[in-house]
Amino acid sequence: MSESNATPLAKAILAAYKQDQEDELLEPHVLTSRQGAPIGRISRGDGVIFYDIRGEREIELTQALTEKAFPHFKTTELNLAFTTMVQYKKDLDVRVAFPPLEGLANTLGEVLSNAGKKVLKITEAEKALHLAYFLNGKREEPYPGEKHIVVPTRKDVATFDQAPQMSATEVTEATCKALGDSSIDVVIVNLCNVDVVGHFANADAVLRAVQTVDEALGRIVRCAHKNGVRTVITADHGTVERWLYPEGSVDTGHTRSPVPFIVDEEGFTLRDGGELADVAPSILDLLGISQPAEMTGQSLIEGQAPHAERLLLLILDGWGHNDEVYGNMIGKAQTPNFDELWTGRPHTLLAAAGEAVGLSDKSVGNSEAGHLHIGSGRRVLSDRVRIDKTIADGSFAKNEAFLWAIEKARRKGAALHLLGIVSFYSSHGSVEHLRALLRLCKQEKVAPVYIHAMLGRRGERAQAGARYIGMIESECRELGVGQVAGVIGRYWSLDREHNWDRIERTYRWLVEGRGTSVATL
Repeated sequence: MSESNATPLAKAILAAYKQDQEDELLEPHVLTSRQGAPIGRISRGDGVIFYDIRGEREIELTQALTEKAFPHFKTTELNLAFTTMVQYKKDLDVRVAFPPLEGLANTLGEVLSNAGKKVLKITEAEKALHLAYFLNGKREEPYPGEKHIVVPTRKDVATFDQAPQMSATEVTEATCKALGDSSIDVVIVNLCNVDVVGHFANADAVLRAVQTVDEALGRIVRCAHKNGVRTVITADHGTVERWLYPEGSVDTGHTRSPVPFIVDEEGFTLRDGGELADVAPSILDLLGISQPAEMTGQSLIEGQAPHAERLLLLILDGWGHNDEVYGNMIGKAQTPNFDELWTGRPHTLLAAAGEAVGLSDKSVGNSEAGHLHIGSGRRVLSDRVRIDKTIADGSFAKNEAFLWAIEKARRKGAALHLLGIVSFYSSHGSVEHLRALLRLCKQEKVAPVYIHAMLGRRGERAQAGARYIGMIESECRELGVGQVAGVIGRYWSLDREHNWDRIERTYRWLVEGRGTSVATL
């Protein structure tokens, strides 16, 4: 996008790029009148539709905007008609447009619990919800016999590429201690460095993250050997094994690559053609536990599985497989421990993207769908696909939760706010959902409508944010409804680690208009 034909907000974003701000870390920008008054702030009695999906990073901001006794910083009681696209958390004071489908029965966690197995899950806080909520089929409460160790994620750095080791040492130490405790039957561990650091365009940090995971892998496997624990190694999706676009720019997003599956044992083979939904049946096969009918995945073990009394499931978050050298940061890194296991133990590749994990055909994988399918042992239709189908069949425009927020705002003569990620590729939401909401607003003749856009480059080309904002502003003009009232990097607004200073900054941006002022034309 050239500055000559850019809108004021898009121009402001382009100017921020020149100051080395990227989309994800973009400082809050606020559209103002020519006199400097903020336009489109969220006010008492307004309607809000938070159209993000996924949900775990959306909870904190939703709480700040809706809770009457919010404890973390001073807020105003807004009494908003607040709708979320999907359920972020059970007890939020909101309406939900697409509530969760009936709970998944007989996931890996439930089957292990019913079999009397003691399960310990270990990760750092950055992936705590993935091992808990998503791995258990979107169940918020742990199953009987299940415990968690959540190692604090470092807060002494602004971004994780500044400390690519993250808390892997502490996770490794906790895992080795757990493997030495014979009362624990199953240990499930997530090493998250590759995925988390891979979202930053810092090659040295990415290589260090890969090597950190490999070092942890080696130490953990040796601890498992020492304590007679069978180890299964896999990943939830790919990331840095395809880190470059064809012309050489960095792709910080997820990929469609398959992921490895290794069993640290000899004397048997694993079949090809598997997918993440086959992990849970394989684990049950190794433990000698019958696979329930609800699990439609199939064990990857050919023939008689070697029986395991105790088992370690090690998830190398973001560790995809790519035979090509170009852009392959895993191939470039020194990974002697992984390489030894891959060449010397039964192994195969698993589909971890697209329809195999309940997404649309050409979608990249993500941590949520990945962990959900590892734990569920079956294909589970994603919220994104559910929503897209309603847009196609027209029922999206009849959704009661959307119409409720619109009518509440209209009845009070208040504004309607559309809040969320602006991206084609983010696992947190789709610009197509925003477009569908704008068409609904036109249909319902609601005004004013303000868009509060979150930007983040994960999976996007460099400087995609300015192009998106220009595109949405153009669409608003064509429809005759809606106005982008501000933009902010998702770093500030989509948090899950109780970084309340970031959420407060987003709240002040939304409600009080604090941020870089951008005067309207």
